[in-house]
Amino acid sequence: MQQKIVKNKKVKAIQFKPYYSQEYGQAYMGDSMKLIEQISDNSINLIHTSPPIAITRQKEYGNQREEDYIEWFLPFAKEFKRVLADNGSFVLDLGGAYRPGLPVRSLYQYELLLTLCKKLGFHLAQELYHYNPARLPTPAEWVTVRRIRVKDSVNVVWWLSKTPHPKADNTKVLKPYSKSMKNLLEKGYEAKLRPSGHDISDKFHKDNKGAIPPNFLEPQNFLKIGNTESNSAYMRRCKEAEIKPHPARFPRAFAEFFIKFLTDENDIVLDPFAGSNTTGFVAETLQRRWMSFEINENYLIGSNYRFEDRKIK
Repeated sequence: MQQKIVKNKKVKAIQFKPYYSQEYGQAYMGDSMKLIEQISDNSINLIHTSPPIAITRQKEYGNQREEDYIEWFLPFAKEFKRVLADNGSFVLDLGGAYRPGLPVRSLYQYELLLTLCKKLGFHLAQELYHYNPARLPTPAEWVTVRRIRVKDSVNVVWWLSKTPHPKADNTKVLKPYSKSMKNLLEKGYEAKLRPSGHDISDKFHKDNKGAIPPNFLEPQNFLKIGNTESNSAYMRRCKEAEIKPHPARFPRAFAEFFIKFLTDENDIVLDPFAGSNTTGFVAETLQRRWMSFEINENYLIGSNYRFEDRKIK
Protein backbone atom coordinates (compact mmCIF):
# COMPACT_ATOMS: atom_id res chain seq x y z
CA MET A 1 0.00 0.00 0.00
CA GLN A 2 1.35 3.41 -0.92
CA GLN A 3 1.89 6.03 1.76
CA LYS A 4 -1.15 8.28 2.05
CA ILE A 5 -1.94 11.60 3.67
CA VAL A 6 -4.99 11.98 5.92
CA LYS A 7 -5.60 15.51 7.17
CA ASN A 8 -1.88 16.26 7.31
CA LYS A 9 -1.13 12.92 9.01
CA LYS A 10 0.93 10.21 7.37
CA VAL A 11 -0.45 6.69 7.33
CA LYS A 12 2.40 4.22 7.63
CA ALA A 13 2.58 1.76 4.74
CA ILE A 14 1.86 -1.89 5.54
CA GLN A 15 4.93 -3.87 4.56
CA PHE A 16 2.99 -6.69 2.93
CA LYS A 17 1.69 -6.94 -0.58
CA PRO A 18 -2.11 -6.62 -0.78
CA TYR A 19 -3.92 -9.76 -1.80
CA TYR A 20 -5.99 -7.52 -4.08
CA SER A 21 -6.54 -3.81 -4.53
CA GLN A 22 -9.37 -1.56 -5.66
CA GLU A 23 -9.46 2.16 -6.33
CA TYR A 24 -10.01 3.12 -2.70
CA GLY A 25 -8.58 0.24 -0.70
CA GLN A 26 -6.78 -3.04 -0.27
CA ALA A 27 -7.43 -6.48 1.18
CA TYR A 28 -4.58 -8.24 2.96
CA MET A 29 -4.13 -11.89 3.84
CA GLY A 30 -2.59 -12.70 7.18
CA ASP A 31 -2.83 -12.51 10.95
CA SER A 32 -4.81 -9.37 11.81
CA MET A 33 -2.64 -8.67 14.85
CA LYS A 34 0.57 -8.66 12.81
CA LEU A 35 -1.02 -6.48 10.15
CA ILE A 36 -2.60 -3.91 12.44
CA GLU A 37 0.66 -3.43 14.33
CA GLN A 38 1.98 -1.73 11.19
CA ILE A 39 -0.76 0.92 11.07
CA SER A 40 0.08 4.39 12.38
CA ASP A 41 -1.41 5.78 15.57
CA ASN A 42 -4.59 7.87 15.27
CA SER A 43 -5.00 7.17 11.54
CA ILE A 44 -8.23 5.13 11.22
CA ASN A 45 -11.64 6.83 11.23
CA LEU A 46 -13.82 3.73 11.62
CA ILE A 47 -13.21 0.13 12.62
CA HIS A 48 -16.26 -1.83 11.51
CA THR A 49 -16.14 -5.55 12.14
CA SER A 50 -17.80 -8.74 13.29
CA PRO A 51 -15.23 -11.07 14.87
CA PRO A 52 -15.74 -14.77 15.52
CA ILE A 53 -18.14 -15.18 18.43
CA ALA A 54 -17.93 -17.38 21.51
CA ILE A 55 -20.20 -20.30 20.71
CA THR A 56 -19.99 -23.93 21.74
CA ARG A 57 -20.08 -25.47 18.27
CA GLN A 58 -16.84 -24.92 16.39
CA LYS A 59 -17.28 -22.96 13.16
CA GLU A 60 -15.16 -23.30 10.04
CA TYR A 61 -14.10 -19.63 10.21
CA GLY A 62 -12.77 -20.15 13.75
CA ASN A 63 -14.21 -19.10 17.06
CA GLN A 64 -13.07 -18.85 20.66
CA ARG A 65 -14.41 -20.50 23.79
CA GLU A 66 -16.48 -18.33 26.08
CA GLU A 67 -14.01 -18.60 28.97
CA ASP A 68 -11.10 -17.55 26.73
CA TYR A 69 -12.80 -14.85 24.71
CA ILE A 70 -11.86 -11.69 26.59
CA GLU A 71 -8.23 -12.73 26.94
CA TRP A 72 -8.16 -13.50 23.20
CA PHE A 73 -9.83 -10.24 22.14
CA LEU A 74 -8.04 -7.70 24.37
CA PRO A 75 -4.75 -7.56 22.40
CA PHE A 76 -6.76 -6.68 19.28
CA ALA A 77 -8.77 -4.08 21.18
CA LYS A 78 -5.63 -2.35 22.44
CA GLU A 79 -4.42 -2.01 18.87
CA PHE A 80 -7.85 -0.79 17.74
CA LYS A 81 -7.74 2.03 20.25
CA ARG A 82 -4.19 2.95 19.27
CA VAL A 83 -4.92 3.27 15.56
CA LEU A 84 -8.27 5.06 15.91
CA ALA A 85 -8.38 8.80 15.33
CA ASP A 86 -9.48 10.79 18.37
CA ASN A 87 -12.92 11.26 16.81
CA GLY A 88 -13.00 7.73 15.40
CA SER A 89 -15.47 4.94 16.10
CA PHE A 90 -15.28 1.20 16.68
CA VAL A 91 -18.46 -0.67 15.67
CA LEU A 92 -18.53 -4.19 17.05
CA ASP A 93 -21.21 -6.62 15.84
CA LEU A 94 -20.99 -9.47 18.32
CA GLY A 95 -23.58 -12.21 18.50
CA GLY A 96 -24.70 -13.74 21.76
CA ALA A 97 -24.60 -17.37 22.78
CA TYR A 98 -26.10 -19.88 25.16
CA ARG A 99 -24.02 -21.48 27.88
CA PRO A 100 -22.93 -25.02 26.94
CA GLY A 101 -25.69 -27.53 27.63
CA LEU A 102 -27.93 -25.02 29.42
CA PRO A 103 -30.97 -22.97 28.34
CA VAL A 104 -29.45 -19.77 29.73
CA ARG A 105 -27.46 -17.08 27.99
CA SER A 106 -23.76 -16.40 28.25
CA LEU A 107 -22.74 -12.96 29.48
CA TYR A 108 -19.43 -12.95 27.62
CA GLN A 109 -20.24 -10.03 25.30
CA TYR A 110 -21.39 -7.87 28.22
CA GLU A 111 -18.27 -8.77 30.19
CA LEU A 112 -16.23 -7.83 27.13
CA LEU A 113 -18.03 -4.49 26.84
CA LEU A 114 -17.31 -3.64 30.48
CA THR A 115 -13.67 -4.62 30.02
CA LEU A 116 -13.30 -2.49 26.88
CA CYS A 117 -14.73 0.55 28.65
CA LYS A 118 -13.41 0.18 32.19
CA LYS A 119 -10.00 -1.33 31.46
CA LEU A 120 -9.07 0.06 28.04
CA GLY A 121 -10.90 3.38 28.23
CA PHE A 122 -13.30 3.03 25.30
CA HIS A 123 -16.59 4.92 25.53
CA LEU A 124 -19.97 3.37 24.74
CA ALA A 125 -21.41 5.92 22.34
CA GLN A 126 -24.58 3.89 21.86
CA GLU A 127 -25.85 0.33 21.74
CA LEU A 128 -27.82 -0.74 18.70
CA TYR A 129 -29.75 -3.90 17.89
CA HIS A 130 -29.45 -5.70 14.58
CA TYR A 131 -32.63 -7.65 13.84
CA ASN A 132 -32.25 -10.49 11.37
CA PRO A 133 -35.56 -12.37 10.91
CA ALA A 134 -33.89 -14.95 8.63
CA ARG A 135 -31.80 -16.48 11.41
CA LEU A 136 -32.42 -20.13 12.19
CA PRO A 137 -34.16 -21.16 15.43
CA THR A 138 -31.14 -22.29 17.44
CA PRO A 139 -30.19 -23.93 19.70
CA ALA A 140 -32.64 -26.50 18.39
CA GLU A 141 -32.72 -28.33 21.74
CA TRP A 142 -34.27 -25.34 23.52
CA VAL A 143 -36.21 -23.70 20.67
CA THR A 144 -37.66 -26.42 18.42
CA VAL A 145 -37.40 -29.62 20.48
CA ARG A 146 -38.29 -28.69 24.06
CA ARG A 147 -39.96 -25.41 23.02
CA ILE A 148 -38.78 -23.53 26.11
CA ARG A 149 -37.11 -20.59 24.34
CA VAL A 150 -37.99 -18.35 21.40
CA LYS A 151 -35.89 -17.76 18.29
CA ASP A 152 -32.84 -15.56 18.82
CA SER A 153 -32.99 -12.99 16.01
CA VAL A 154 -31.13 -10.00 17.44
CA ASN A 155 -27.45 -9.13 17.70
CA VAL A 156 -26.31 -6.40 20.04
CA VAL A 157 -24.05 -3.94 18.24
CA TRP A 158 -21.70 -1.86 20.36
CA TRP A 159 -20.81 1.56 18.95
CA LEU A 160 -17.65 2.44 20.85
CA SER A 161 -15.45 5.51 20.59
CA LYS A 162 -11.98 6.57 21.60
CA THR A 163 -13.22 9.83 23.13
CA PRO A 164 -16.68 10.94 24.30
CA HIS A 165 -17.20 12.90 21.08
CA PRO A 166 -16.86 10.69 17.98
CA LYS A 167 -17.67 12.08 14.56
CA ALA A 168 -21.25 11.25 13.54
CA ASP A 169 -24.05 12.76 11.47
CA ASN A 170 -27.52 11.20 11.57
CA THR A 171 -28.73 13.38 8.69
CA LYS A 172 -26.82 10.95 6.44
CA VAL A 173 -28.96 7.98 7.50
CA LEU A 174 -32.47 9.42 7.66
CA LYS A 175 -35.30 7.01 6.91
CA PRO A 176 -38.49 7.83 5.00
CA TYR A 177 -41.24 9.57 6.95
CA SER A 178 -44.20 7.51 8.12
CA LYS A 179 -47.57 8.10 6.48
CA SER A 180 -48.83 9.96 9.55
CA MET A 181 -45.78 12.24 9.58
CA LYS A 182 -46.26 12.99 5.89
CA ASN A 183 -49.86 13.97 6.60
CA LEU A 184 -48.75 16.18 9.48
CA LEU A 185 -46.23 17.96 7.26
CA GLU A 186 -48.89 18.52 4.59
CA LYS A 187 -51.63 19.74 6.93
CA GLY A 188 -49.52 21.48 9.56
CA TYR A 189 -49.46 21.05 13.32
CA GLU A 190 -50.72 23.21 16.15
CA ALA A 191 -48.14 23.62 18.89
CA LYS A 192 -49.52 22.42 22.24
CA LEU A 193 -48.76 20.64 25.48
CA ARG A 194 -49.41 16.91 25.18
CA PRO A 195 -51.07 14.85 27.97
CA SER A 196 -47.66 13.29 28.68
CA GLY A 197 -46.35 16.73 29.62
CA HIS A 198 -44.17 17.12 26.52
CA ASP A 199 -44.33 20.58 25.01
CA ILE A 200 -44.50 20.09 21.22
CA SER A 201 -43.44 23.33 19.56
CA ASP A 202 -44.26 24.54 16.08
CA LYS A 203 -40.81 23.31 15.00
CA PHE A 204 -42.17 19.77 15.16
CA HIS A 205 -43.67 19.99 11.70
CA LYS A 206 -40.48 21.22 10.04
CA ASP A 207 -39.54 19.04 7.07
CA ASN A 208 -36.09 17.61 7.82
CA LYS A 209 -36.16 15.42 4.68
CA GLY A 210 -36.58 12.23 6.68
CA ALA A 211 -36.99 10.69 10.12
CA ILE A 212 -34.14 9.96 12.50
CA PRO A 213 -33.71 6.17 12.58
CA PRO A 214 -33.98 4.29 15.87
CA ASN A 215 -31.22 2.16 17.33
CA PHE A 216 -33.21 -0.96 16.37
CA LEU A 217 -31.95 -1.85 12.92
CA GLU A 218 -34.71 -3.79 11.20
CA PRO A 219 -35.66 -4.37 7.54
CA GLN A 220 -38.45 -1.80 7.33
CA ASN A 221 -36.32 0.94 8.89
CA PHE A 222 -33.83 1.24 6.07
CA LEU A 223 -33.20 -0.81 2.97
CA LYS A 224 -33.10 -4.57 3.56
CA ILE A 225 -30.91 -5.63 6.42
CA GLY A 226 -31.72 -9.32 6.16
CA ASN A 227 -28.94 -11.65 5.10
CA THR A 228 -30.56 -13.70 2.32
CA GLU A 229 -27.95 -13.54 -0.43
CA SER A 230 -28.60 -16.89 -2.09
CA ASN A 231 -29.10 -15.31 -5.53
CA SER A 232 -26.40 -12.65 -5.37
CA ALA A 233 -23.54 -12.48 -7.84
CA TYR A 234 -21.16 -13.08 -4.95
CA MET A 235 -22.76 -16.40 -4.15
CA ARG A 236 -23.00 -17.40 -7.82
CA ARG A 237 -19.35 -16.64 -8.50
CA CYS A 238 -18.23 -18.57 -5.43
CA LYS A 239 -20.28 -21.52 -6.60
CA GLU A 240 -18.86 -21.31 -10.13
CA ALA A 241 -15.32 -21.24 -8.75
CA GLU A 242 -16.11 -24.08 -6.32
CA ILE A 243 -15.20 -21.86 -3.38
CA LYS A 244 -17.34 -22.08 -0.28
CA PRO A 245 -18.65 -18.60 0.61
CA HIS A 246 -18.22 -17.22 4.09
CA PRO A 247 -21.09 -18.64 6.19
CA ALA A 248 -21.58 -15.58 8.43
CA ARG A 249 -21.87 -12.60 6.12
CA PHE A 250 -23.46 -9.44 7.42
CA PRO A 251 -25.67 -7.58 4.93
CA ARG A 252 -24.59 -4.65 2.84
CA ALA A 253 -27.20 -2.29 4.35
CA PHE A 254 -25.73 -2.89 7.81
CA ALA A 255 -22.29 -1.67 6.71
CA GLU A 256 -23.82 1.19 4.71
CA PHE A 257 -25.60 2.53 7.76
CA PHE A 258 -22.51 2.83 9.92
CA ILE A 259 -20.11 3.95 7.20
CA LYS A 260 -22.47 6.74 6.12
CA PHE A 261 -23.30 7.68 9.70
CA LEU A 262 -19.76 7.78 11.10
CA THR A 263 -17.45 8.73 8.21
CA ASP A 264 -16.99 11.16 5.34
CA GLU A 265 -15.67 10.56 1.85
CA ASN A 266 -11.94 9.80 1.83
CA ASP A 267 -11.94 8.69 5.49
CA ILE A 268 -10.30 5.34 6.26
CA VAL A 269 -12.34 2.29 7.28
CA LEU A 270 -10.74 -0.87 8.68
CA ASP A 271 -12.20 -4.36 9.02
CA PRO A 272 -9.70 -6.62 10.82
CA PHE A 273 -11.93 -9.72 10.53
CA ALA A 274 -13.07 -9.20 6.97
CA GLY A 275 -14.66 -12.54 6.06
CA SER A 276 -16.44 -11.87 2.74
CA ASN A 277 -15.33 -8.21 2.92
CA THR A 278 -18.74 -6.56 2.89
CA THR A 279 -17.16 -3.65 4.77
CA GLY A 280 -14.51 -3.07 2.11
CA PHE A 281 -17.00 -3.38 -0.72
CA VAL A 282 -19.40 -0.86 0.81
CA ALA A 283 -16.56 1.52 1.67
CA GLU A 284 -15.44 1.35 -1.96
CA THR A 285 -18.92 2.21 -3.26
CA LEU A 286 -19.14 5.14 -0.80
CA GLN A 287 -15.68 6.45 -1.75
CA ARG A 288 -14.07 5.77 1.60
CA ARG A 289 -10.54 4.43 1.75
CA TRP A 290 -10.41 1.01 3.35
CA MET A 291 -8.23 -1.85 4.55
CA SER A 292 -9.48 -5.37 5.19
CA PHE A 293 -7.61 -8.21 6.88
CA GLU A 294 -8.48 -11.89 6.48
CA ILE A 295 -6.47 -14.99 7.30
CA ASN A 296 -8.44 -17.45 5.13
CA GLU A 297 -7.38 -17.33 1.48
CA ASN A 298 -10.59 -18.87 0.15
CA TYR A 299 -12.63 -16.14 1.81
CA LEU A 300 -10.39 -13.53 0.21
CA ILE A 301 -10.75 -15.10 -3.23
CA GLY A 302 -14.51 -15.11 -2.84
CA SER A 303 -14.65 -11.56 -1.47
CA ASN A 304 -12.90 -10.22 -4.55
CA TYR A 305 -15.88 -11.35 -6.63
CA ARG A 306 -17.96 -8.65 -4.92
CA PHE A 307 -16.08 -5.98 -6.83
CA GLU A 308 -16.79 -7.49 -10.24
CA ASP A 309 -20.30 -6.08 -10.13
CA ARG A 310 -21.06 -2.96 -8.10
CA LYS A 311 -24.72 -4.00 -7.92
CA ILE A 312 -23.98 -6.99 -5.70
CA LYS A 313 -26.11 -6.99 -2.56
